[in-house]
Amino acid sequence: MKNLVIVESPTKARTLGQFLGDKYSVLASMGHVRDLPKSEFGVDVLKNFEPRYVIPKAKQKQVNILKKEMIDAKKLILATDPDREGEAIAWHLWELVKNEVKFVPKRVVFHEITEEAVKEAFDSPFEIDMRLVDAQQARRVLDRLVGYRISPILWQKIKRGLSAGRVQSVALKLIVDREREIEKFKSEEYWTIEADLEAKKGKLSAKLSKKATKNLKLKTKKEVDEVLGELKGAEYKVTDIVKKEAKSYPPPPFTTSTMQQAAATNLGYTAKRTMVLAQDLYENGLISYMRTDSVNLATSAVTQIRKLVEEKFGKDYLPEKPKAYKVKSKVAQEAHEAIRPTHVQVTSDKLQVTGDAARLYDLIWRRAVACQMKEAVYDQTTVDITAGDFLFSARGSIVKFDGWLKAHGQAANGEEQRLPELTVGELLKLLKLIDEQHFTEPPARYTDATLVKALEQHEIGRPSTYAPIISTIIERNYVIRQERKFFPTDLGVTVCDFLVKNFPDIMDISFTAEMEEELDQIARGEREWRPTMADFYKPFSAEVDKVEREAKKVKLKVEVTDEKCELCGKPMVIREGRYGKFMACSGFPECRNTKPLESKEVQKKEEELEKSGIKCPKCSSEIVIRKTRRGRVFYGCSSYPKCNWASWEDPSKVGIGPAKNQSPSAAKTDSANQGVKESEKLEEPVKES
Repeated sequence: MKNLVIVESPTKARTLGQFLGDKYSVLASMGHVRDLPKSEFGVDVLKNFEPRYVIPKAKQKQVNILKKEMIDAKKLILATDPDREGEAIAWHLWELVKNEVKFVPKRVVFHEITEEAVKEAFDSPFEIDMRLVDAQQARRVLDRLVGYRISPILWQKIKRGLSAGRVQSVALKLIVDREREIEKFKSEEYWTIEADLEAKKGKLSAKLSKKATKNLKLKTKKEVDEVLGELKGAEYKVTDIVKKEAKSYPPPPFTTSTMQQAAATNLGYTAKRTMVLAQDLYENGLISYMRTDSVNLATSAVTQIRKLVEEKFGKDYLPEKPKAYKVKSKVAQEAHEAIRPTHVQVTSDKLQVTGDAARLYDLIWRRAVACQMKEAVYDQTTVDITAGDFLFSARGSIVKFDGWLKAHGQAANGEEQRLPELTVGELLKLLKLIDEQHFTEPPARYTDATLVKALEQHEIGRPSTYAPIISTIIERNYVIRQERKFFPTDLGVTVCDFLVKNFPDIMDISFTAEMEEELDQIARGEREWRPTMADFYKPFSAEVDKVEREAKKVKLKVEVTDEKCELCGKPMVIREGRYGKFMACSGFPECRNTKPLESKEVQKKEEELEKSGIKCPKCSSEIVIRKTRRGRVFYGCSSYPKCNWASWEDPSKVGIGPAKNQSPSAAKTDSANQGVKESEKLEEPVKES
């Protein structure tokens, strides 16, 4: 008989097994072992919201193995992840065998999988925290109550197969609302005037800002020409110079949200991709736990980082005292460490992992090291230059000390010019005046980075749910991601409008945030989960019944084509499905004829492709410039899918010239083509761990 340790994943089991030795057997639960049934409600609202848990078919074999091993074990240690989901998995595992064994299991948690952390955790075991289990059960039951009551109404009133989620629907509303802001936005014209000037010791540019003492706003070309007329023959004179020292402070170490935002902005990763990579880094013992809203670092980690800063960058970069950052989280049980490398001495070039995972590790490493370094210091100079009644302003900035920027790799304020040495009263020579037309721009569409930030700011969901929220609304075809931006589909807009009209509370951002706070209160032991469900369900159920009776059916908009259905003769329409647009018979459901969009649609897309003037080395068709779904440019054969030649590299730069060119080796061609395929694979749905 051995001591049995259970974790969630095989990778984590292997890493843990390296530290525990032969006295322990380590098995993986492969995620949750019990859940609410898929095909039925699974919550008895008349019996105090009692959930009915079942073992999913796909998990039955693994559960049988786990049950046998738990019953035969000398001691059972549940080492699932240190959050609500992990606590719930530990509890579900124990529920499988609690009536068949006499011992009580031990619960251990560690925020990094290192020998020291594992030993410390095993030396201090505790009991399963039912507060966290109840909080997870409450979220699961709450989501089931909403999803299973509202989804059938969407089937009746809009279209079969639709579904609604408590937090996903609010995220959808954010995207739809932003799209409407963009549609309503009216762009306004405005102009700027800039002067290129020459001083005794160099050149500079200054922007026109005032006339007399009033700020100058130029809205038309006529106004610009009037100002340019007044500036003719003006004397440009330095009238004021203000110098000051400015400091830039390092950002705190990563939370789940800020890591997802930085990975999206700097590396182009989706939230889901980031979490898959971070999970892999964590389970291989390379970073601390990746689902967290804390910016705290362990004292031992701070000591390691400070030692590295002194050795790698020098004493000048090390603050006198360790830097501490304010924790936003109200949930003590989950306010563990920020995301950091487990061994800060290990840089990304020393890792066994490569590619995307190494790039994410490097991002985490730089942020963790930078947060314990001195602030960057700038010398900022503002210069006022008069020209008659007009005032021009020039700003310049010089990095005096790069501080944390040295580790972080962030550009040192590259937007501001370096001004030449100037003196008050100095006359400047006008080289030229540049007038430029601009138009105000609408709010930007959400990206992975900005949507995650908005979800966090509005307190919609928690660190573990941001990526699944985004994945769900994409998989339901309510939203599409194009060039890293989110666009609502016609279906998404229709569903959102129906929910807003008929379920205003569920779609209300503040109401959703209040529910999240109540779940946090359950996790803190300040509230019981079953009464919380009762408080929510009674008014919600009455609302559902009313909508079911009174709401009118909504007709989805469809684009009618001039093509006739070859089976029944009715017009074909363009519909949107999970994998994009397709053609379907307008006589549905009597006629179920469908086919891919082709002819005019395909021809239009082909016409829009930019031609390269270079022949394909495989079939001699012309190479065109294409984009992946993530917006990355690549070169592909115009005869695709008949010819699948593709390359990330500009063909003219890899030995493939215009027209008659030398064909690259087959290996180069295949490898380039494989590169595109692998990139596209990254965008396929990956199950959240």
